[in-house]
Amino acid sequence: MSFWRKHKRFERVASLELPPGQWERAWIGLRRRDVLGRIGLALLAAVTLCSIIHAWNPPFAFRTGYVPPRDIVATVKFNKYDPSATELARQKARAMARCVYALDAEPLVQLRGRLRATLAELTTAPTLDKLNPKIWKEFQLPAAKDAAPPTAKQQQEEFLKFRSAFTPKESLDRVENAIVEVFAPLESRGLLDKPNEQGNQQEIVVYPAGHPEKRQTVHVSDVQIGDGSEIHKSLRENPELSAVADRLFAWIQPRLATLAPTLTLDDQLTAKQQEEAKRSVKEVFTKYTEDSRLAEAGKPLDKEHIDLLRLEYDAAMSQRPPAKMAARSAALLGLIFVAMLLCGFYMRYRQRGPLTSVTRLMILLLLGMVVVALSRWFNLVGDWRAELVPVLLFGMTMAIVYRQELAMLLAGAAAIIVAMAIGNGLNEFLLLMGVTAAAILNLASIRNRSKLIYVGLFAGAVAFLLRLALGMVNDQPVNLSLCRDAVLGGLWAVAAGFIVLGLLPFVEHFFGVLTDLSLLELGDVAHPLLQELVRRAPSTYNHSITVGSIAEAAADSIHARGLLVRVGAYFHDIGKMLKPDYFIENQGPDDSRHEALAPAMSTLVIIAHIKDGADLARQHRLPQPIIDLIAQHHGTTRVEFFYDRATEQQQANPHGGEVDESTYRYPGPKPQTKEAAVLMLADAVESASRSLVDPTPARIESLVREIAEQRLHGSQFDESGLTLRELRTIEKSMVMSLISIYHGRIKYPEPKAG
Repeated sequence: MSFWRKHKRFERVASLELPPGQWERAWIGLRRRDVLGRIGLALLAAVTLCSIIHAWNPPFAFRTGYVPPRDIVATVKFNKYDPSATELARQKARAMARCVYALDAEPLVQLRGRLRATLAELTTAPTLDKLNPKIWKEFQLPAAKDAAPPTAKQQQEEFLKFRSAFTPKESLDRVENAIVEVFAPLESRGLLDKPNEQGNQQEIVVYPAGHPEKRQTVHVSDVQIGDGSEIHKSLRENPELSAVADRLFAWIQPRLATLAPTLTLDDQLTAKQQEEAKRSVKEVFTKYTEDSRLAEAGKPLDKEHIDLLRLEYDAAMSQRPPAKMAARSAALLGLIFVAMLLCGFYMRYRQRGPLTSVTRLMILLLLGMVVVALSRWFNLVGDWRAELVPVLLFGMTMAIVYRQELAMLLAGAAAIIVAMAIGNGLNEFLLLMGVTAAAILNLASIRNRSKLIYVGLFAGAVAFLLRLALGMVNDQPVNLSLCRDAVLGGLWAVAAGFIVLGLLPFVEHFFGVLTDLSLLELGDVAHPLLQELVRRAPSTYNHSITVGSIAEAAADSIHARGLLVRVGAYFHDIGKMLKPDYFIENQGPDDSRHEALAPAMSTLVIIAHIKDGADLARQHRLPQPIIDLIAQHHGTTRVEFFYDRATEQQQANPHGGEVDESTYRYPGPKPQTKEAAVLMLADAVESASRSLVDPTPARIESLVREIAEQRLHGSQFDESGLTLRELRTIEKSMVMSLISIYHGRIKYPEPKAG
């Protein structure tokens, strides 16, 4: 049996495995746990944003001052509360409420008692002569017009006839009972001059004094005595009194007219009765049907129009079927989630800053949600036109924290979501994005505090012009309302510049970033650490200053942050101040502390300046980007001088053991940014150039190229993102800087003696 089997062609072809394609690589990447976690956060943020903007309903898009090009008509039936009609109806009900009176029947009881006493006295007189004339006079009927006064005989006859109705005593008792019956209605209802003008003029409520629970409703005509015709009628209709009704009424009428009212208005109960009547009136609504005109074409909307349109909108939204609400929510959720994924793909391949940690991503998503919520709130609470401010602040903050390209992308995504939340469509998006882009494009660097104010002023001018232009494009007349909106937009943009200026220190601290303004303040040579470096290691300080100028020019040549590199160079060797005499630039020609040390020990001393420098930076609260430059400016390079010495000693003493190369390497990490890579090269070439005896341009160029190649082949730039083209550009810049430092000088003749 042969050990070598001949493979068929299709087997050889099938055994060939090609690298995964683009979609396969994407699928593999999506299955990673960290990627799935970040996608889950984005989905959660999208759901939250849909909840914030009420994605299930279209937004209310009308504003005061907007001039509709056509009539706006209702799409559904709805009712509008009419406050004036409601108040009128309530006031009418209040005026019709019955007034409440307390009844004191005692004056009527006393009047009835006086009448009984008078009648009793009258019955005791057998003849008219025996009676007090005043008493009989009170019972006299009014004389007819042009009638002769009665004679004495006639009066005697009339008296006897009147007296006979009350005699004997049983007749008097029956008359008295009849009078009680006549007075009973008056005593139960009371007497009133005229009703209260603020209440019902037809009916009142009466209760016995001290017993408000025993209330009864009576007609005003029943308690107003007037001419007494009702009393007179009651007297005539009573069988016991019909014969003497006229004379009894003649005695009662004048006394009723002068009798004090027995009904007293109860202000407290009356007010309560009126308030109850007022509250009983339901609200009055104006009814609108479908196709009712809500606003007229060509006329600007005022607050009343907006309130009416808001009622129609609320009624329409309350009648939306759940299927439509769910469909719109799903569509918006998909759009927002896709927008987030696109931003994530851009960050994955262009700028990973927000994706480097879950915390950074959560902060970014939270900021986005706050921006959308604030913009929607500003749009709802009033006619401020301030929805621009949160988006503008977000864009400017992202431009400060990250690069302008990413800031534009994130601000664009926020502007799209805000435009969908507010409901003004493309016009709102163009306004938000245009003003934010104008601010972001002017935030390449912040080297002074007035820069943010100028950015705000420029953004304000853009906002003013954009608002006017978009209004005219939307067929809005150039009137006072449009100019007011444009001015408000400009003022809010200017205010955003001042707000960012005030928030700048907090933004830098929270996100751990450094603006050029902070770097300029940090790079002041009066900084305590730099002053201490000058005092302890002046040569190291001079080296740092020179490295800073070389590195800044090189970083600027590849459009990196030159100012950050320069300030980082000032502090990159501050760790040397703890043991300055162990570093060659601070030693004399014949004074080397390393002669008495083993190469490994010398290496430890040299390497320690990295850790010491980082510790000093943290102790003095230097920003993290500066600390990173201090820790990365040597990467994991080898301390060649002491490694070579150790190798020589090992070769001279073969029994001394092998040299461990890792002992002679810096702990790293390797440069993580282009700025750190530039600082590494600048530090190396500046130190090496000092050893050149004749620093000609050719020798300088050769030295720079050699050092760059060593770092490149030593994999020191693998994690920095530096490209070969950028590396060559950096080399050229450093060569020019070193040539300018070591340029030839005229040799002046020595002064002659005498």
